[in-house]
Amino acid sequence: MAGASGGAGLLVLVAGSAAVAGVARRVAMSAPLLLVVIGLAASYVPGVPAYTLDPHLVLPFVLPPLLHTAALESSYLGLRANLRPVALLSVGHVLFATAVIGVVAHALVPGLPLAAALVLGAVVAPPDAVAATSIARRVGLPPRMVTILEGESLFNDATAITAYRVALAAAVGEGISWPRGIGDFLLAAIGGVGVGLVLMVPLHWLRTRLTEPLLQNTLSLLIPFVAYAAAERVDASGVLAVVVVALHLGHRSYEVDFATRLQEAAVWKMAAFLLESAVFALIGLQLRLVVRGLGPHGVRQAIGYAAVLLVVLIAARFVWVFPATYLPRRLIPSIGRRDPAPPWSTPLVISWAGMRGVVSLAVAFSIPLTTHDGSPFPSRDLLLFLAFGCVIGTLVVQGFTLPAVVRALRLPGPDTQRITLIEAQAQSEASTAAEDRLGRLLARPENALPAPLEERLRRVLERRRNAVWERLGQVNEVTGESADATYRRLSREMIAAERDVFVGLRDARRIDDEMLRTLLRRLDLEEAAVERLED
Repeated sequence: MAGASGGAGLLVLVAGSAAVAGVARRVAMSAPLLLVVIGLAASYVPGVPAYTLDPHLVLPFVLPPLLHTAALESSYLGLRANLRPVALLSVGHVLFATAVIGVVAHALVPGLPLAAALVLGAVVAPPDAVAATSIARRVGLPPRMVTILEGESLFNDATAITAYRVALAAAVGEGISWPRGIGDFLLAAIGGVGVGLVLMVPLHWLRTRLTEPLLQNTLSLLIPFVAYAAAERVDASGVLAVVVVALHLGHRSYEVDFATRLQEAAVWKMAAFLLESAVFALIGLQLRLVVRGLGPHGVRQAIGYAAVLLVVLIAARFVWVFPATYLPRRLIPSIGRRDPAPPWSTPLVISWAGMRGVVSLAVAFSIPLTTHDGSPFPSRDLLLFLAFGCVIGTLVVQGFTLPAVVRALRLPGPDTQRITLIEAQAQSEASTAAEDRLGRLLARPENALPAPLEERLRRVLERRRNAVWERLGQVNEVTGESADATYRRLSREMIAAERDVFVGLRDARRIDDEMLRTLLRRLDLEEAAVERLED
């Protein structure tokens, strides 16, 4: 994907971008911004290879895993309950922003064709709500607002990429008309959903039939690429196909075994982290080349264009979100009765949570170098620069200030007491059912256990039943911890002591490495269970 001295250059890129992103997390900085800055600085270092990204490989190999990861962790039920606001943002706002940016860019940049300007509009139209939701959870936004932002981030990419392809077809000279473009847009959207619906059931069936976690996770890694390729083969939206399949798999993930779920979560988090880090690093590394290719547009002039488009992009979201929040309730009274209008602070925060991110940059990289007649794509380097400017600008202006905006508005955060109470009630019902089943099983002769082991099973049930209730109790006056937090801390200390003994026995040659791995695996599972209680 990135050409720079073969595999060695690619390895350096991935390792370096991961290291920079890791440092950013440790020092609480914006990883995308730091990656761009370091990448730009590295591009001027003698001996650093020139990295290039093949436009034809970006969409099929970068977007599917990123979208698959986000969809797996989303709530199907939450999205269904908020279908109207999600659709207004992910479809309506994206098309509105595409048109506004396209028209403004066409009027602003001399000689820029409208079709090429609309390509830019589609590139920067979809907000990357993944960044917004990570901030939202950290500052404690209401759960419904987080769900809406997550839903927007899943489906707005499909809208933007479909609009991008319609505008791109006109820009490269395919002779497409706008009525045909609208028809292609609708067919791609409907087809993408259809392909996802067709694939999701057999893929889930296959996942549940594979009994080896390594095979299940190998299939998991292939699924987004299969879904994307299958949809694109029939000129449908591969993005929508990936999202539909991943939503179904995430909704039914309880039907696969625990080992698969643990491995899958870790694998996809790592894949998303590496991909996002590498793409942002590539932005910085390529900015120098893009600036060189601005041609008649000087750097100062291009920065001016980018600043104007950034203001328009931010303003366009406000112009769309506020009417989309209140007009439907005014026009259709039943909506207002079923879902009362939120305070003005809610659409304000959603409007401000419009940071652009890795998807916009990945799509920008996919703009072809030439049109169908072999001539250079109109102002391609300028379009890339403007896309970079919009993404970086929203990350700086909105990303850095969103927590302060949320704090200033004093939005009601999640009711942790109520959430914990609901969790405790659910756990109590589940533990009662498990206790009843255990009683029936132990009554059978083939399930007879020694009294100590039987008592251990019952203590495990009682522990799970009480763990959540304890979080509602008093905190320790000395440490400030709840009883549950103290239990987790002491459990970790006990596990650490056992682990030290096992390692010491291995070093003393009293047990071998194979036995050490077996014993550590048991401790790892116990520690994972303890850590899971903190989520």
